[in-house]
Amino acid sequence: MTEILPSYVRDAWWTPGDDAAASAAEVRDASTGEVVARVSTEGLDLAAVLEHARTVGQKSLGELSFHQRAVLLKQMALVLTERKAELYELSARTGATQRDSWVDIDGGIGVLFTYSSKGRREMPNGKVLVDGPVEPLSKDGSFIGRHVYTRLPGVAVQINAFNFPVWGSLEKFAPAFLAGVPTVVKPATPTGYLTEAYVRILVESGLLPAGSLQLVSGSVPDLFDHLRLGDLVAFTGSASTAERLRAHDSVQTGGVRFSSETDSINASVLGTDATPETPEFDAYVKQLVTEMTSKAGQKCTAIRRAIVPAASVDALVDAVRERLAERVVVGDPRQEGTTMGPLASTGQRDEVLRQVRKLQDAGGELVIGSTEAPAGAAAEGAFVEPMLLKFADATAPAVHEVEAFGPVASVIAYDSIDQAVDLVARGGGSLVTSVATHDPEVAVALATGIAPMNGRLLFLDRDDARSSTGHGSPVPHLVHGGPGRAGGAEELGGIRAVKHFMQRTAIQGSPAMLTALTGVWHSGAEARPYQAAGQPHPFRKSLADLRIGDQVASEPRTVTLEDIETFANFTGDTFYAHMDEEAAAANPFFPGRVAHGYLLVSWAAGLFVDAAPGPVLANYGLENLRFITPVSPGDSIRVELTAKEISPRETDEYGEVRWDAVLKNQDDEIVATYDVLTLVAKEPTPVPQPA
Repeated sequence: MTEILPSYVRDAWWTPGDDAAASAAEVRDASTGEVVARVSTEGLDLAAVLEHARTVGQKSLGELSFHQRAVLLKQMALVLTERKAELYELSARTGATQRDSWVDIDGGIGVLFTYSSKGRREMPNGKVLVDGPVEPLSKDGSFIGRHVYTRLPGVAVQINAFNFPVWGSLEKFAPAFLAGVPTVVKPATPTGYLTEAYVRILVESGLLPAGSLQLVSGSVPDLFDHLRLGDLVAFTGSASTAERLRAHDSVQTGGVRFSSETDSINASVLGTDATPETPEFDAYVKQLVTEMTSKAGQKCTAIRRAIVPAASVDALVDAVRERLAERVVVGDPRQEGTTMGPLASTGQRDEVLRQVRKLQDAGGELVIGSTEAPAGAAAEGAFVEPMLLKFADATAPAVHEVEAFGPVASVIAYDSIDQAVDLVARGGGSLVTSVATHDPEVAVALATGIAPMNGRLLFLDRDDARSSTGHGSPVPHLVHGGPGRAGGAEELGGIRAVKHFMQRTAIQGSPAMLTALTGVWHSGAEARPYQAAGQPHPFRKSLADLRIGDQVASEPRTVTLEDIETFANFTGDTFYAHMDEEAAAANPFFPGRVAHGYLLVSWAAGLFVDAAPGPVLANYGLENLRFITPVSPGDSIRVELTAKEISPRETDEYGEVRWDAVLKNQDDEIVATYDVLTLVAKEPTPVPQPA
């Protein structure tokens, strides 16, 4: 008898007792019907699982900075890459072809790589994430405010769908882990054995901090009863199940965050300019067939409605039929030549056929494919043919409401851009709509109308058709989610997703207090000019010695008319404000001829720099540069450069230092403000000796 699939809870593998064997659910190979695994959680203490995450998991992740967690994500990605052949072998049993498995397995690994990179590049090497600028709350600057993100104190519970057992889990796990929140994964039963396999690889790697990832293989009937404020549920599945879960008291009154990504009737619009002889028409057909057959159409982002100009409907149907005949072979993914596998289970197959019959009863004419089993398909397998229906009535409610979650799409016609916008909107909110057009006016008109009804828009034309990631492929850099029927939540979207697992809080206080709370120096907090403090110049300090608030306060330098003209002639910047007294004086922003802003920034560098070799390795940029007060000939400037933020890199022998730069004139008026970015060695560097 096939063994029961284990869960990984409380940092150990767990299986139910022998008495659970009789009631365990059987999971079968999608192609052959062979039993792959048996699943049961009878006797599992879910309250203890959650508490382990809130205590052990929170402690272990809380000891790490954002960058340290990001490095672990990369290491996990590398381990999974080394052993992905094992995952591919199992993935075929779910009905996935090699290409389907690439989307799921390599796509999931890619999410880990992406969040590792973004975490190190876009987040500080600390534990608090600052959000937005400082808000002055008093005239003298002694009371200020700003927003910060801190991690939630509970557990992130993810309830996943059957169609992407690897990607669907890792795209939730990566941002939660980066935020510092432990995860409990509940995969869908039909493909949960593939999720178990990747979790096992991570456990064996030793990379998982204690309590950071737990896996529940099977049902979780009383899970929501044990959730509380500080916990979060990220759900992917049907809209009806999402509504039932959202109605639970833990969500309604208990403060548990609940986000859902649910089924949606996604659309793809063929632009009025994309007639059959254009590259856009060909790209549209190729994309439609891909979305019908990739993962056998079992994608929440798949195209369900092909919205096409009335004059092109017949040509589109013919082109889709031809491409399906040429490119698509339905069968066991392990057989050579197969390009589309079965659905995940016979139950799923039966459900898809039921929904197709609903579409037919509502006026859908089946113009491609059949509801009969494909020729040569094993009776035990969950095989169906790709099917395309055509609706004479584009406003028939069923085509916008009924989803056959398989290789099924419907064609509906439109006569105007306004009508196309209306048809997209009838889906009630979608994850994604794509548009094939090479006409910017068509693109703008459609985007203006349909963007509010979608989480993502993809514009396909001859320029990007070869490089496009495709209608149905969310990327970790961009938001995945959508309004209305699509669930009303967001996942992915770069660092936005990390913030979903954190609490944004407004903090108010003195500059010194906000500096302590955020790890970022604020103007008005203590600054230590090295001259007054008797310390080495800050550029002579490595990261081991540099401290927030270390400062260079320079002597003044006077600007002459000769300086301005020399800079103008040397650079070629002879803009009238610098070279023509009469014209400059007529400008309401200037008192007459003024110094170039870039001259002042260049001089500032000369005023704060320490020229000898040392720990400062490179200046790699300026940010947030603003010129505030013009500088006239005869004025003088000085600079205050203060160490504002220090972020050591985990995998390099140097780190990043952000310096607050303020230029002031002889009257103590602010001339310019900006941030200077430098790379600084972690440890003191030997000073080269002369030969």
